[in-house]
Amino acid sequence: MLEALDKLGVGIEHLAEGRLKVHGTGGRFPNRTADLFLGNAGTAFRPLTAALAVLGGDYHLHGVPRMHERPIGDLVDALRIAGADVEYLGNEHYPPLHISERQDNGERLIPIKGNVSSQFLTALLMALPLTGQAFEIRMVGELISKPYIDITLKLMAQFGVQVANENYRVFKIPADAHYHAPEHLHVEGDASGASYFLAAGLIAATPVRVTGIGANSIQGDVAFARELEKIGADVVWGENFVEVSRPKERAVQAFDLDANHIPDAAMTLAIVALATGQTCTLRNIGSWRVKETDRIAAMANELRKLGAKVVEEAEAIRITPPETLTPDAVIDTYDDHRMAMCFSLVSLLGVPVVINDPKCTHKTFPTYFEIFSSLTETA
Repeated sequence: MLEALDKLGVGIEHLAEGRLKVHGTGGRFPNRTADLFLGNAGTAFRPLTAALAVLGGDYHLHGVPRMHERPIGDLVDALRIAGADVEYLGNEHYPPLHISERQDNGERLIPIKGNVSSQFLTALLMALPLTGQAFEIRMVGELISKPYIDITLKLMAQFGVQVANENYRVFKIPADAHYHAPEHLHVEGDASGASYFLAAGLIAATPVRVTGIGANSIQGDVAFARELEKIGADVVWGENFVEVSRPKERAVQAFDLDANHIPDAAMTLAIVALATGQTCTLRNIGSWRVKETDRIAAMANELRKLGAKVVEEAEAIRITPPETLTPDAVIDTYDDHRMAMCFSLVSLLGVPVVINDPKCTHKTFPTYFEIFSSLTETA
């Protein structure tokens, strides 16, 4: 994302202690022509597609082969209704894309589907205020991952754009909405990334405290800790921390969970299932199919290497742990950062595990294995 913004002419300064200083461009990208390679980053590809489409220009967006297998048609359909000129350069409804100048005669009532990825709605919500025009977005069918939309709306409000949310069915963007950058913006720690360490506290029956998120976090994935609490964890909530532990004499309980509200963190629960000794089910996770890899299929394949019995359904996975886990299983990660981080937790269950391509975690958490190693040494 930072490389793409640099190509678009956005000034970004890297300061000390991981801080960034971003120089605003007044609602327009200085560079009206760019070739943008976005790897396999859906959270970069979708919002940039929307922003570039409503502003217009001459842009080519592409990524790795898997990115070209991840659908974007619902977002493109909505953008075209709003007057955008977006062309598929390969298969219909999938990247790569070519974006040209937007026509100002588009509709102001925009229907969009939200049953594949909430990122389509997030992208549209963030981009449309750049036009200065009023829009009404109406959901077609189910909207998944609503907590992620809450993050979007809260951050937009911090930048001066208030969107009316009518029960997650209709979203109204006022005319003449404009973004105004706050002088300073605190960015919370990544709640999805925290899930692995919180799960470690439950699995290893050792207190683990994660800072940077807390009881008032705007991220829906903090609900992961509440799900751990339901199956045997003791959870302590602070303003800027969450701590998870479990008495050794207390067993980890089985679960049957609709995980629509925590789709990324739910992957971690698939590994927690191995600690229960009983059949566990994760439901309403169809969005896993269109992530960095088909995560339902990938999770099923790799859990079986550990001896688990796994039933894979279209939008669910059912996991029955073996009596004894298979040691030294070699886990493939499918160029998916979350697969690598999830399966690292197997090592806390008393068996060694080999994880191929651990560097895939660099996408979101480059120091993950260093921190995980320090955690296990401390334990």
